[in-house]
Amino acid sequence: MLARLSIFWRLALGYVTILALVIGVNLYILNQFRALTELGAELATHHFPAVETAKQLITSLYAQLKSDKQYLVLRDTTLLKDFLQEAENFRKTLEALENQEGVGTTREALQQVKVRHEEFHTLFLSVGVEQADRDPLAIASYERRRDTLIDLMTGAINAYITSQEASVGAILRDSHLRSVQAQEITQQLLLMALVLGIGLAGIASYSILRPLRRVNAQIRRIGKGQFGGTVSLAVPQELCDLVDQVNLMGVKLQKLDEMKSEFLANISHELRTPLTSIREGSQLLLDGIPGEITKDQAETLAIISDSSQRLNHLIGNLLDLSRMEADMVAYNLHPTDLNRLAIRSTEKVKLLVDRKNIHMDIDLVQEKVKVQNVDSQRMEQVFENLLSNAIKFSPKGATVSIRSRPDSTNQGIHFVVEDTGPGIPQEELSRIFERFYQGKAQDGRAYVGSGIGLALAKRVIEDHGGTIWAESPLGKGAALHFILSPQQSEKTVH
Repeated sequence: MLARLSIFWRLALGYVTILALVIGVNLYILNQFRALTELGAELATHHFPAVETAKQLITSLYAQLKSDKQYLVLRDTTLLKDFLQEAENFRKTLEALENQEGVGTTREALQQVKVRHEEFHTLFLSVGVEQADRDPLAIASYERRRDTLIDLMTGAINAYITSQEASVGAILRDSHLRSVQAQEITQQLLLMALVLGIGLAGIASYSILRPLRRVNAQIRRIGKGQFGGTVSLAVPQELCDLVDQVNLMGVKLQKLDEMKSEFLANISHELRTPLTSIREGSQLLLDGIPGEITKDQAETLAIISDSSQRLNHLIGNLLDLSRMEADMVAYNLHPTDLNRLAIRSTEKVKLLVDRKNIHMDIDLVQEKVKVQNVDSQRMEQVFENLLSNAIKFSPKGATVSIRSRPDSTNQGIHFVVEDTGPGIPQEELSRIFERFYQGKAQDGRAYVGSGIGLALAKRVIEDHGGTIWAESPLGKGAALHFILSPQQSEKTVH
């Protein structure tokens, strides 16, 4: 499903998910804040005022009791008015407080206070005011009944206050727990949002960058001349055209490369016949078969013969490389002494050595280096190409060396062909084995050559299971290395 989404919708989906998480966290925080606000409002508008009002009732009740006691002694109508006024205020306050309470024990307590207050009020008017009897026993009986009612009302009001204070404590504890829980849950949600956001961003980026990396890798392979293979993976809609174009480019370049290889093979084959005739004809003239020739004619014929031989060698390399790339070469593998091939190759380049007055330094291991499953002709071709390359880039009178040593594991043989030429820039070391690649001298001029000798050597060495590489401290010449195992596993290449 994700593979069908465009880049826009992948990014949009990631952003929307992260935004939804942030909104969810904010909504949760707002909900907790609203609950805490409601609890605070309940405390401020109900419980705290209820406690204060209940304390006012107790004060009012004690004020009525004081007026009662003074009136019983003084019989002053002012005290009676004070009692009645205070009793009326008590009833109004009690009624207002009762109306604020819902059904429950607190309302029942207030109703009990209301009933007891009516009894107290009735007792005061009917006994304390109406009866003029000053009998101590009657007064004592009245005071006991009055004090009992006062105690009952005070107890009920105190119980109400205790209940309200307990509710206040419970609300404060609940608020604290809510605050702590909200803090912990908010931290967890924020952490989850962060982790999930990073994860979604990573998934979205990976789903976009992965096909781009695959396309980039395919383009790099095409740039290195490896035209085969296509990018086959699910990609966003915006990249489908890019992938299709890269695959189409690879297919077309592969066809062009095959056509080029076929053309080079055909043209090389067609050129070899007339070149052979030229070389053989010039050699017949040099041998004097048709008749005597002058010294100048001999020198000219020698140049023609040498040039045709080098051109024939070049065409042979070109034809061999084309056949190898087309997997049309079969190696004739058998045990071979590599030292003998190396020495024989130095003899084949003797003409080039003599022409530039090159000193050939041969330093090979003393014992025979028998390697199983080697095509001696192809391996001799490798030596010849490496030596020709070294001689080509060495100045006149320089030294070219060929050395062999056991490799670092003592399980293979390590050959080095080294020259004393200008060296190879570091940025070109990895490319000198590419076909038709020509490096540049330090003055910026391109070297003259075909660029196929080292490519052919690399192909032969790797087909024999070996490795080949180049080293070059700039300005101090170049060294071409390759390693083969003495017990090379049998490999038939077509």
